[in-house]
Amino acid sequence: MNESTHAGHHAHTAAHRGHGGAPEGLQITEDGYTFAPETARLTAGAAADYRFRILGPDGAAVTALAEVHGKKIHLIVVRRDLTAFWHLHPVEDGAGTWTVPLDLAEAGEYRVLVDFQPEGAAGLTLGADLAVAGDYRPRPVPEPAAVSAVDGYEVVLDGELVPGQANRIALAVHRNGEPVTDLQPYLGAYGHLVALRLGDLAYLHVHPDGGATRPGPEIAFHAAVPGPGTYRLFLDFKHAGEVRTAQFTATAS
Repeated sequence: MNESTHAGHHAHTAAHRGHGGAPEGLQITEDGYTFAPETARLTAGAAADYRFRILGPDGAAVTALAEVHGKKIHLIVVRRDLTAFWHLHPVEDGAGTWTVPLDLAEAGEYRVLVDFQPEGAAGLTLGADLAVAGDYRPRPVPEPAAVSAVDGYEVVLDGELVPGQANRIALAVHRNGEPVTDLQPYLGAYGHLVALRLGDLAYLHVHPDGGATRPGPEIAFHAAVPGPGTYRLFLDFKHAGEVRTAQFTATAS
């Protein structure tokens, strides 16, 4: 993919919307589809496979899924206090059971969100809880800040979250004080932004603004959060062959 890559649909905002405009990710079943985890409990520090199926309106495992940004399923795993986050891509066994390895170092209550689009239907995001046994030590959500440091990079956030309104948010990537202008496409875009609301974990997954976008330093999105509250923003970006995740706390009021 070259530098004038088409960043595509700027969100699962339009296609992924619950009944009556309800936030995504809060339900385990919607529109006849059900997220059916086979794994409900793990132990902190012990690697294990997380297994699940997606059941269709007929109760059978769904195997016909459309690829969205290069993958049939985007799986988000997040601690309920929003202090840990993973964006993963499970594999399917050919009969409708999906598997992804998990090694969660810390105990606590987690939420697993499965983002998918059945062929011929609208996209959905369903969610289920995951308990991780061990010595649980809750942490406060970090205070709002405009800069996130990750692996020697600094990402600067510009823009505000506005409830119910698609507002522009720009994130600029720097390294060693210099703007990064050679970001690499990751899953068909120069960035993927996930927003989760503290408390209920209402979910929003957006991609950069449509049209030809430049490979940095700025990645721009239009994000419409579902309502007021404190949100954690997670930006996946790829540079020098590695995907990194910048994390922010922001308030929509």
